[in-house]
Amino acid sequence: MPPHHLAQLGSFPASQDGAGDVVIVGAGIVGICAAALLAEAGFSVTVYDRTGVCEETSSGNASAFAFSDVLPMAHKGMIRNLPRWLADPLGPLAIRPSYLPKLLPWLWRFWRAGSPKHFEASLAAQAAMMKLAEPEWMSLLDRSGTRHMLREDGSLELYGSEAEFRASLPGWQARDRYAIPYRHIEGDELAALQPGLSSQFHKATFIPGWKTSIDPKLLGKAVWAYAETLGARFERREVTGAEAVQNDVTLRFSDGASTRAGRVLIAAGAWSHRLAAQLGDRIPLETERGYNTTLPVDAFDVKRQLVFPSHGFVITPLSTGLRIGGAVELGGLDLPPNYARSKAMLEKAKRFLPGLKTEGGREWMGYRPSLPDSLPVIGRSRAPNVLYAFGHGHLGKTQAAATALLIRNLISGEAPTIDISPFSPQRF
Repeated sequence: MPPHHLAQLGSFPASQDGAGDVVIVGAGIVGICAAALLAEAGFSVTVYDRTGVCEETSSGNASAFAFSDVLPMAHKGMIRNLPRWLADPLGPLAIRPSYLPKLLPWLWRFWRAGSPKHFEASLAAQAAMMKLAEPEWMSLLDRSGTRHMLREDGSLELYGSEAEFRASLPGWQARDRYAIPYRHIEGDELAALQPGLSSQFHKATFIPGWKTSIDPKLLGKAVWAYAETLGARFERREVTGAEAVQNDVTLRFSDGASTRAGRVLIAAGAWSHRLAAQLGDRIPLETERGYNTTLPVDAFDVKRQLVFPSHGFVITPLSTGLRIGGAVELGGLDLPPNYARSKAMLEKAKRFLPGLKTEGGREWMGYRPSLPDSLPVIGRSRAPNVLYAFGHGHLGKTQAAATALLIRNLISGEAPTIDISPFSPQRF
């Protein structure tokens, strides 16, 4: 067994007969996928969440299975564009001046993550996760009877100028090293794949392996329904504290009550680092606040997910509407929403899709848990009997099934399916 696997297996107590109790904090897509896989393996699973199953960030995302999205956020193109983006309060990346002092340590780590050495390591780790994520998701969809909720139409990444297209080429060349299929298109082929685009988009990249679901919230609840058939239980309770006590973990709830658990998985998204800090792990998690507007289904006949990389947003056709969203605001958990960002994306979308009907939309904001190297935290806490699975940024849905498998590996005492040392909670 490779050394990195031995290091991960060291002291986490595994069940001798494949059964046991596991408590999961967080009922987003990562938590419920973990619940499903653990319940399949015979574990008794209880999930706590303050609102419900896939009711927060996992409900309003762009619904992509972005298996080709392996580039770390801190790539050269991102670093080069930062000054221009930050100068535009409604651009693809925004930071409110009042929040900047608190964010500086995270930005320093983010800048370092863009160095060639760190970039290549993150790229390789992300590619390994994606290679695992796709077959694991397809298998889980089949086992849970939810494959019909999958759309396999590919996506279009659209460029408004020759300069934008050329700026994208290094990223595609990086994907070449991991055999990710795509093809650059223009002219009649582009018009056929998405009729009605503005004439400013004369080039695009078609990614055939990109997938979406009919609606992220509906899919999440359907996977949870499958987990329930296997005995998983949900309780609507807000976990506000965690403390390791000998061989157990004490969880405290917002109502003042508490419970003890033998094994705990913290998968609470953007709130996870607060619990991790109580357990002795200081993890530099920041919050990518994402905004969107979901328009009525008939707002425009969008054939597949459309990605506008220079503007930081996507348009996704769902069974429940047409979702226009993305952009990143690094602003933590406490600042009030700035829905001017949603409106700005909607105005751009109207220019990019002439004829788009923008009436009757529902605005939304969600909290994406983001780490400076773009990699999630997957592994054992410093505290006995506690595991972490959070920090996936905008790839939580995409990587949820793979993360769930790795967590099941660890809890069952098996060698992780891939090298998980790049995702170590102690790497910071």
